[in-house]
Amino acid sequence: MRNGCDVVLESFDAEGVDTVFGYPGGAIINLYDTLYDADLNHVLTRHEQAAAHAADGYARATGEVGVCLSTSGPGATNLVTGIATAHMDSVPILAVTGQVPTGMIGNDAFQEADVTGITMPITKHNYLVQDADELPGVMREAFFLANTGRPGPVVVDLPKDVQTAETDVEYPSVDDVKRGIRGYSPTYGGHPRQVKRAAEAISGADRPVVYAGGGVIASGASRELRRLAEITGAPVTTTLMGLGAFDERDPLSLGMLGMHGTKAANYAVTESDLLIAVGARFDDRVTGKLDAFAPNATVIHIDVDPAEISKNVEAHVPIVGDAGDVLGELNSTLEEMAVRDGSEWREKVKRWKREYPLDYEESDDVIKPQSVVEAINQHSPEDTVIATEVGQCQMWAAQFFDYTKPRSLVSSGGLGTMGYGFPAAIGAQVGRPGATVWDVAGDGSLQMNIQELATVALNDIPVKVAILNNGYLGMVRQWQELFFGERYSSTDLDQVPDFARVAESYGVKGVTVERPSEVEDAVREALEHDGPVVLDFRVAREENVFPMVPAGAAINEILEG
Repeated sequence: MRNGCDVVLESFDAEGVDTVFGYPGGAIINLYDTLYDADLNHVLTRHEQAAAHAADGYARATGEVGVCLSTSGPGATNLVTGIATAHMDSVPILAVTGQVPTGMIGNDAFQEADVTGITMPITKHNYLVQDADELPGVMREAFFLANTGRPGPVVVDLPKDVQTAETDVEYPSVDDVKRGIRGYSPTYGGHPRQVKRAAEAISGADRPVVYAGGGVIASGASRELRRLAEITGAPVTTTLMGLGAFDERDPLSLGMLGMHGTKAANYAVTESDLLIAVGARFDDRVTGKLDAFAPNATVIHIDVDPAEISKNVEAHVPIVGDAGDVLGELNSTLEEMAVRDGSEWREKVKRWKREYPLDYEESDDVIKPQSVVEAINQHSPEDTVIATEVGQCQMWAAQFFDYTKPRSLVSSGGLGTMGYGFPAAIGAQVGRPGATVWDVAGDGSLQMNIQELATVALNDIPVKVAILNNGYLGMVRQWQELFFGERYSSTDLDQVPDFARVAESYGVKGVTVERPSEVEDAVREALEHDGPVVLDFRVAREENVFPMVPAGAAINEILEG
């Protein structure tokens, strides 16, 4: 016999969980009392939202399920933004939330909230456990669901009396759980007939392009993606979530496509006669005007989630299955077929890359934000993880850092969550302690979870923060400049703190960088420092992110600075 808290810890041990992120409270106090004696790394964040983002960053950087804990009511609702962020980007996290005793549920008890109702639209699945005998099966099932098929967040809401109730039900095997989940049976292998159709379409294409998304990274399919490019000679473009799935230094890489993607990528997709979409969902920031997206292309769409097939763009050859498994089958089929040479198409794409590189106007007087990312790219070791906040800083980090490996970018794509990057960087650093982890931040976004400076200081988590400090909500200001007649409504952050002094007050090394000549030395100094560092780069205030495709325009209708 053991109680519900023991079962939760038992599940962590069985699933290989070594770290949890959380914040205690009355409805979860029993679980925290059990944690006191556990051989488990608990990272106490300073806000529950940060705990969820840290679990998310841990999951993205490692491929394992990230775990966060909170109390009931406001503790659980503070997790919601982090859970929604993970849901939009298909990240496997498990949130265990305390709840009022079962007899009080529905009576508006102190710190009660309908957590399962609130999180139902933003989770892969959730549970309100009302019997301790159910808990072993629920915990095993929660981990299984979070990281199989299309990954995603799962919530287990745990009433206080269930935490203390006893059970003798054994922790089930994975096979028992699979048999017990009705209606959940992800497809991994592609249908042979569809794979053959895809291979035939590829072999006959003159202007193929591979469009890879985060699903390639989630399935560990980078090797298979590279092999597809080698066989076909097709250039490869990625989404923001797919950066790192294909080595950006490879001659076939086009970088990122879409609203702030490269001209070469957007032009290639527009002129392609075959688009091989792998683990991507054709979101609006990629496609722009839908009826002008790859207008002459036959579309092959490979995705483990059948709901994504033809949701936004019609797939002529739909293949439901895991990216790695399907690409492996497709490559084997293609190796036995004759594939068109495509040298003329590759030369045209190379010409676009030469003619339209990502560039900016340098300055000797003011720091350009792009130069900061370039310095990080130049001086950081190979095993570097870039986390980002959201906005201009996110796009510059996507454009001017070379992503050569999967799980090297941790960024909120679908939800675009400000305040995400710093706690996500904490999670990534804890998950990969040997890696160098940077948070490329904006001055507005960082302030949304700046209290986590205490977390990195007290736990000696050596995250490096590079603030591209322009004193604005930069991306909103950019839109106001370009489309709203420079009417800067509520985007001028005229009371920006001295970030270096704020960092020092928490016990974190802080440095203010004001001249272009200081940028590289500051980056090197941060990398040489054993602990966390905050670098406050005072950058050009009204620098814009280009290229840019206006909302609703076709992706080859590109604005330049």
